[in-house]
Amino acid sequence: MTWTQAQRAQKMNSSAIREILKVTEQPGIISFAGGLPSPKAFPISAFAAACETVLREDGQAALQYAASEGVAALRELVAAMLPWPVNPAQVLITTGSQQGLDLLAKVLIDSGSRVLVETPTYLGALQAFAPMEPDVVGVACDDEGVDIADLRTKAKDARFFYVLPNFQNPTGRSMSEARRAALSAEAKKLGLPLVEDNPYGDLWFDTPPPLPLTARNPEGCIYLGSFSKVLAPGLRLGFMVAPEAIFPKLLQAKQAADLHSPGFNQRLVVEVMKDGFLDRHVPTIRALYKAQRDAMLAAMQREMPTDVSWNVPAGGMFLWVRLPEGLSAVELLPQAVARNVAFVPGEPFYAGNADARTLRLSFVTSTIEQINTGITALAQAIAAMRPEPPAQKENP
Repeated sequence: MTWTQAQRAQKMNSSAIREILKVTEQPGIISFAGGLPSPKAFPISAFAAACETVLREDGQAALQYAASEGVAALRELVAAMLPWPVNPAQVLITTGSQQGLDLLAKVLIDSGSRVLVETPTYLGALQAFAPMEPDVVGVACDDEGVDIADLRTKAKDARFFYVLPNFQNPTGRSMSEARRAALSAEAKKLGLPLVEDNPYGDLWFDTPPPLPLTARNPEGCIYLGSFSKVLAPGLRLGFMVAPEAIFPKLLQAKQAADLHSPGFNQRLVVEVMKDGFLDRHVPTIRALYKAQRDAMLAAMQREMPTDVSWNVPAGGMFLWVRLPEGLSAVELLPQAVARNVAFVPGEPFYAGNADARTLRLSFVTSTIEQINTGITALAQAIAAMRPEPPAQKENP
């Protein structure tokens, strides 16, 4: 029997990150590759107690089918925790924020539609959009965020602009207040819808990020959030906040996809989050991740050649690294794995004109000892790719 695949299936590709993660399962590999939250931050005891309470007090409803929009109590909690007035009727609970991207693609993209993304951008978004066969166009960015002038030249007829303003995956950069204000004003002027993805916004280290783009123009934005980074990714729970004009179609797409996200998990989150739990729990995650970021930055400063550059993220989970002229992160990867350390090359994160010298390092799932060992090994791998590496940086 011959199975004939739909043309859109040809646009589906395996995640480069998932393929690399298979390598990291080898014994002894120190992995800076996966964008996984630290399991040390999972509030296991809180969920154990919540499981007992939910099953005892609401077990029949928790194990039954649920509303496609999501459990009402969770939608109300989401609306209340956002920093602008949100009607719970605008909140759609999704099976992870990745499903939100998939629903958006199905509802907003036709074959050939122009979709704008940052340069670089989240690989999972590119994967979600690809089956709908859009024309994905990268908008230039700098350390402060989106290049408004470049956006202006590329915005004509675009369906939307997908942005991650806070501690972006993959670069870890954050959009400045001035740039957010300019982007919001320009998008409103151009009539360009924004899709704001914010899975990392609560993971700031010293100062909270500026107000979300959606708060500045709620009718012109769709907002995506997640419980994966502040509670646990295994729950597979995220949410969307959408204007009334588009919400019904997103809901219909959700119904067709999976009827509803797990009602039991939704009730667990409601039980765990009551009484301000996140206000007590998230600071422990921030402290853990900040210590690991500082350890990686110190190791990079100590070990890396002078012509390797990297950023200093103010939150989130990632460091963005640029190799010296003439080196390729894809070619570096097997050299690094041979020294028992792994990372993600930057090329898959670009919509076009990829910078082959870039790579992403995640600092949140490794111990301080592993970070020191892994960065030393990575520096050695870089040095091995050229005969005469430059002098190493002095300690500050």
